[in-house]
Parts: sequence; structure tokens; C-alpha cells
Amino acid sequence: MARLALLSVSNKTGLIDLARTLVEKFDFDLISSGGTAQALKDAGLPVTKVADYTGSPEILGGRVKTLHPRIHGGILARRNVPQDITDLENNQIRPIDLVVVNLYPFEETIAKPGVTLSEAVEQIDIGGPAMLRASSKNFAHLTVLCDPAQYDEYLQELRQNNGQASLEFRQKAALKGFSHTASYDQAIASYLTEAQQYTLSGTQLQSLRYGENPHQPATWYQTGTTGWTAATKLQGKELSYNNLVDLEAARRIIAEFTDTPAATIIKHTNPCGTALGSTISEAYQKAFNADAVSAFGGIVALNRPIDAATARELTKTFLECVVAPACETEAQEILAKKSNVRILILPDLSGGTKEIVKAIAGGFLVQASDNIIADSSKWQVVTERQPTDSELAELLFAWKVCKHVKSNAIVVTSDRATLGVGAGQMNRVGSVKIALEQAGEKAKGAILASDGFFPFDDSVRTAAASGITAIVQPGGSLRDQDSIKAANDLGLVMVLTGVRHFLH
Repeated sequence: MARLALLSVSNKTGLIDLARTLVEKFDFDLISSGGTAQALKDAGLPVTKVADYTGSPEILGGRVKTLHPRIHGGILARRNVPQDITDLENNQIRPIDLVVVNLYPFEETIAKPGVTLSEAVEQIDIGGPAMLRASSKNFAHLTVLCDPAQYDEYLQELRQNNGQASLEFRQKAALKGFSHTASYDQAIASYLTEAQQYTLSGTQLQSLRYGENPHQPATWYQTGTTGWTAATKLQGKELSYNNLVDLEAARRIIAEFTDTPAATIIKHTNPCGTALGSTISEAYQKAFNADAVSAFGGIVALNRPIDAATARELTKTFLECVVAPACETEAQEILAKKSNVRILILPDLSGGTKEIVKAIAGGFLVQASDNIIADSSKWQVVTERQPTDSELAELLFAWKVCKHVKSNAIVVTSDRATLGVGAGQMNRVGSVKIALEQAGEKAKGAILASDGFFPFDDSVRTAAASGITAIVQPGGSLRDQDSIKAANDLGLVMVLTGVRHFLH
């Protein structure tokens, strides 16, 4: 007698190939619900709808489909318990050998802007988790798959073990099923809960070689199907903990720029060079030349596909990682000569997190991500000299970069490229000196951005002495007038954004 497989999936990736192999190679009968049954039927595969198998129609607009004794009895029956087998026979229930289920896209739904509570609630799966939990519980007697990435491994199990999946594989698959339902339930609880409770969960994606240092174990967990888990690695070594942290810092900066080709180079989460250009190759070269010494061993993010010209520039120095939305074939061939550099493709570089979580002793902190979009039309020019259109555009560029530099942050720019970056200093005066020293003679006629206000006028005077012509800062100090007066005395432009961007 043919074995029975139950297929009911929201994500239909790989479904048809799996089903066809089950039917043609391993003598499975298929039962499916709703859209899954229709997809199999459209592919010319023999399938029985769950409603026809159970004798009970889908009701309540599809809310009740698989919650039936003929389904759960077939899943939960223990093949080595005589009474269970008798119960199956008396109720005309076939044992189910394979359950393939993934859940309604709840997390994807709530991630959409403007989603309503009722829309979110309709994406809370009921039958799916019930089948996943039942199947996972009974792993001794059947296999459960909840991720298309498992399909090939399962079929390989069947090929190697005379059509059977090993107990070891079934137990591993069951653990993934329980983990999937646990994270799904926590996502729902987090969405519906009051502020007094915050849940955080993820599924282990892979163990990393180590964390920030070799004596620190580290693991990469995924909380969804977007972001870095959706990236494709074209070449290079395994990603490290530090690589991923720096890549995220690079992604956040490059997400600020969409209309113009942009490149950034990151070292220890700070940009050592960020620039715009007429082409992505020009943008990268400008970013590299901003601080060629620090760029060695850096992390590069580009907001345009890697072309051949850019690939040739990328191979001229040692880099740890490069991420871009795409990579042309010729460029890939050029980059292959540097086989150790990690080349990642992430089509959506703008998709970030809504919240940032940091662990502290005895708990953790949660804050909304700093996703505010800079709007220069809302800035206040507080000096007698007004900025030109070109200066205002440069101030906006500098401000966007400064937002992603560790506090105290100072950024000096010109021609839409960073010239000097002062990051993470204990006082703002120190950051100003570092950024201006790095810019050197190029500071003449350049722009300076500060992530926080100037409580004294000394930094303004230091900037002017180096040739800075305009400054953008949030304002808000009790002594703002001291800095504004100094800017007026020295003929500078000063703009207050009214927004602070500390980054700790």
C-alpha cells in the first residue's frame, strides 16, 4: 500500500519538485488543503483534497481545514502500539508518513507599513502549528518538514535508506518543527503584548568560528527570511561574527543613499570612507581615497550592482567583504581572482530592523532604530551667511554619514566624499582634531558635521582655522549662542537640524 504524505504550505518554494519525486520515485499518495492542493493539481500531480479525505468540508472561510481526527489520528498514531493501529482501522484512518507544513506569513504581514490588527490576526495560523507539533511529537514514526531547505536532504535520506528517513534525521526535523512553532508563537505574542513584556527569539542559522575574539563562542540566529539571511554569498570564506557586525553597519550607511551611486568602506563599524559618484566605480574610488590606509581589510557596501570597472578597483587592495544588490557576470569573473574576499549579494539593502536590542547584566534594553529620514527643509540656518544650494547638499551628505559614526562623531566632507572622520572619542574636541588632521589641506572649503551640539565655541574656531566653511549640528546646548556668534565672527554657515544622532 502506498504511503501517505500531507502537504499544506504557505511558502510553495520547491513544492512541486518534492511532490513529484514523492509520487514518481517513492510511491506516496498526496493529500493537501486549499491552495497547496490547487498548485499540485495545476502541476498535473494526483492529489486528494483534505476535505475529500476527511469527508468534512473546509468551513469558516478556510479557518478550519485540517483540524480533524482523520488528520491528527494519522499523524499521532504509534505504529508499535496495537491499540493505536486498531483505532486507525476502526475509524478508517490511514497513517501519515510525511507531513510538510509551513505557516501563514504572520511576520511578513506585520512588517508591512500600515497593517491593521485584523489583517495581522487573520495571518495567525491555527491548523499549521497543530500539525507541526503533533508531527514533531511523533517523530519516532513519521517525518515532518517545515522549511523548503529541508526537502533535498529528506529526499537524499530516502535514496540512501531504501525509501525511509533515518531516526536521526526525523528527530532533527522534529526539533526544527518545535523551534519553528515556538518562534512563530513568540512573534505573535510580541505583536499583541503590552509594553510590560518583550519576547525575543530566533532560529539558529549557523555556528560561527568565534565571536569578537577567539575565546568567545558565537552563533548566528535568524528571526525572519529577510536581511542578511536572504543574502547570497558568491565566493569567499565563511562569514565571521565581526564581518556580520561590520556588514550591518555598512548596510545602514548605504541605505541612506538611493538616488545616486554610493559606496562606503567600514572598519570596526565606523566608516573610513563614504562617497557618492556619477558611477559606482567613481563612488568606490572616492571612498577608498578618503582613507586608503584604513580601507585595507575593510568591509565595502555598494548601492549599485558591481560592474567590471568597480570589480577591478576592488581587487587592488585586501578587503574582507563586499556587499552589493547584484554583480555582473564579467565582474564576478574578475573578483574570482581574489577568492578569499567574501562577495555577498543582498538585493534589498534598505531593509533594516525596527528595534535595537542590547544585553545588560540582568536584562536587556530595547529601543526603536534610528530610522529618521534627514530633511534639510526643516533645518534652521542660524548664521548671517546662508548656505548655497551646493553647500546645503554637502551638509546633507555629511549629516547622513555622521549619523552612523560612533559618538562623539565628527565628519568632514567635500564633493560628496568624506575627508576626515573622528569617531568614538571621549570628548568632541578630540574628534574634531582627528577629523581635521585626517582631512589636512583638503579641509579648506569643506563641510563639518557633528552628531551632537557644541557646548563651547572652541571646536568652531578650530574648524574655521582649518578652512571649514559650513557646519551642521543638532543644536540644543544652553550655550548655542556662543557657537553661533563664533560662526558669524568667522564668516561660517551654521545649520541646526534639531535632531541628535548619538551612536554608542
